[in-house]
Amino acid sequence: MPGNKGVVYEGPGKVEVHTLDYPEFELKDGPGVNPANVGRKVPHGAIVKAVATNICGSDQHMVRGRTTAPQGLVLGHEITGEVVEIGPDVEFIKVGDLVSVPFNIACGRCRNCKAGKTDVCENVNPDRPGSAYGYVDMGGWVGGQAEYVLVPYADWNLLKFPDKDQAMEKILDLAMLADIFPTGFHGCVSAGVKPGSTVYVAGAGPVGLAAGASAFLLGAAVVIIGDLNKERLEQARSFGCETIDVSQGDPKDQIEQILGEPMVDCGVDAVGFEARGHGSDAGEERPATVLNTLMEITRAGGALGIPGLYVTGDPGAADEAAKHGSLSIRLGLGWSRSLSFTTGQCPVMRYHRQLMMAILNDRVQIAKAVNAIPLPLGQAPQGYQEFDQGAASKFVLDPHGMLARFR
Repeated sequence: MPGNKGVVYEGPGKVEVHTLDYPEFELKDGPGVNPANVGRKVPHGAIVKAVATNICGSDQHMVRGRTTAPQGLVLGHEITGEVVEIGPDVEFIKVGDLVSVPFNIACGRCRNCKAGKTDVCENVNPDRPGSAYGYVDMGGWVGGQAEYVLVPYADWNLLKFPDKDQAMEKILDLAMLADIFPTGFHGCVSAGVKPGSTVYVAGAGPVGLAAGASAFLLGAAVVIIGDLNKERLEQARSFGCETIDVSQGDPKDQIEQILGEPMVDCGVDAVGFEARGHGSDAGEERPATVLNTLMEITRAGGALGIPGLYVTGDPGAADEAAKHGSLSIRLGLGWSRSLSFTTGQCPVMRYHRQLMMAILNDRVQIAKAVNAIPLPLGQAPQGYQEFDQGAASKFVLDPHGMLARFR
């Protein structure tokens, strides 16, 4: 049996690479594991050797100490890899398959899964609908920033790449299918992006950049991305987005300079609960700023896609209400403008197959758009530090050295 190593949260601001147990077809007790899930048998699962496993902004929220994540939690929910073992109940996935692992863990059997709402599966997290690998309050499924990871309900969850050699040539692009590409795409679909749309994306992190690329894939006429980080805004311009620096004033004034009117057809929140203020408040945390701005600048009757993360528990919040996920949102404004809102995790399985086909047939270069950079697994702490400092990059961990030629 091979060994296993993975990235472990050791408290606010600190991650380390530790030796881990090799996965078994049973969920063991450990940090963050729901007691009702301990001992859960997984004969329907597969053990995946991680070829690529990404650092996500959602991981960064935990590492900053902005959630109730316990020390010792194995991180990572963006996994692409090769199947090395299958459980006795797996029928269609085979050893040797190269696969994308949706970050949502879903059973494929419950009412929500059958309706395509795999982001809120009812059977994988005893606390509430919805689950993910290596994430706080998500049932305790072990994270995938590791050499090997257990994936339950393998026949349902895993997306097999049709040609392994072709997939390895495009592996940095395909690594984005586990989360940020479908998440950005979902934000745009939820916002109603269509051919000819004008789109404002708040946030130029990896999800915001993925949303920008997705908007163009959906036919948008103009995509505007707003952020405080000049390097990330430069990255957005590299594939055709207009950009605004929200530290320079109200986004609607800058949008008017670009479009000739202070509003867009579609708005996407790719920031979430650690939002900063705009203009003179740019250095201060203002968790409701992005949502309120989007309600102001999105055309009446339009829609907001909100893939940015919001949490029910934020011990590092600036005020007591925000510590419990309560924000000063101008709901009356949204109601009066007849705006639609779509929140929650992206149901990855709704999109990942068609986005895979777009990648394999050269219709999108998502790794280039988000500036994907491979790092050895041992450099994960450095990747987390640089990402926290605002690097205009998407760090892809390489546990087995299979991405060395892309560095």
